[in-house]
Amino acid sequence: MNEFPDYLDVDYTDGEGETPDDYPTLEDKIEKAIAVTRAGLEQYENPAVMWTGGKDSTLTLYFIKEVAEQFGLETPPAVFIDHYQHFDAIHDFVAHWAEEWDLDVIYAKNEDVGAYIEEHGLEPGDDIPIADLSEHNQHHVRNILEYEEDTFPFLLDTYVGNHLLKTVALNDALEEYDIDGVISGVRWDEQEARADETFFSPRHDPDIYPPHDRIQPILQFAEPDVWDAFWNYVVPDTVADFPDDGYVPQGADDLPNGLTQDDIPVSPKYFAGFRSLGSEVSTEKSDEEPAWLQDMANTTERAGRAQDKEDLMERLRDLGYM
Repeated sequence: MNEFPDYLDVDYTDGEGETPDDYPTLEDKIEKAIAVTRAGLEQYENPAVMWTGGKDSTLTLYFIKEVAEQFGLETPPAVFIDHYQHFDAIHDFVAHWAEEWDLDVIYAKNEDVGAYIEEHGLEPGDDIPIADLSEHNQHHVRNILEYEEDTFPFLLDTYVGNHLLKTVALNDALEEYDIDGVISGVRWDEQEARADETFFSPRHDPDIYPPHDRIQPILQFAEPDVWDAFWNYVVPDTVADFPDDGYVPQGADDLPNGLTQDDIPVSPKYFAGFRSLGSEVSTEKSDEEPAWLQDMANTTERAGRAQDKEDLMERLRDLGYM
């Protein structure tokens, strides 16, 4: 079998053994992000960018837009995984900025599970019988996950729920749209399971997922760097009336020049005190202050997230989770 994809010339070792400290300034981090993004847009025939509406994927999308414009490249579609438990504000944010930035958005969802949820009026936590799912989903549950129970709860932050509602939805979209490069906003410092990632990461086993590569331009950003990039680059570059001097608002009522939250490409959940965006039933705000003003040095970024999924992250990533 030919190495997949045989038309690529990327360095899969780029980033091995590195940490954010190897890119000491924000400018160093941005320079690397631009280089990785450009290679991703030039090397892959059908790339797509993962977009959750969160800060990391929105920052990645900003680099894609800037690089595509600067080098005359095509902006790829964004893939939004609809897992049926999003905050309404996230859906609204994605729809609004997709229109503002003229983006094509692929809504990836496990429609078989979704149809069962709708038909039976399920609420998060209700049980879903595995026997009532499609052969495709039953194969994943029984043969891939080796899960033996008769039901699983309609929750994201569990082994089966996360896999069916997010990973299977993603992999099905990759196959349907023949996507060969997934550009994602994962970071080394975000989770232990991501600390060893490289800027170009192969996912070539056809028994697990449609063969593709992960392109990861912001691995080198730590959480404070992401917010520095937003207030110094992303927001000033994309909002006409926002100051160019790195103005950092203290909240939604501290935006300059009559601007509102709707004018700023930062999810309103961050203004409300959330530091990580998961599902409406498993994520809580970390503080009353906006995310970028919280004590990032002494607190955990994903403290508001349910921990069952965090403990399973390594296994989930082996199956194709981001």
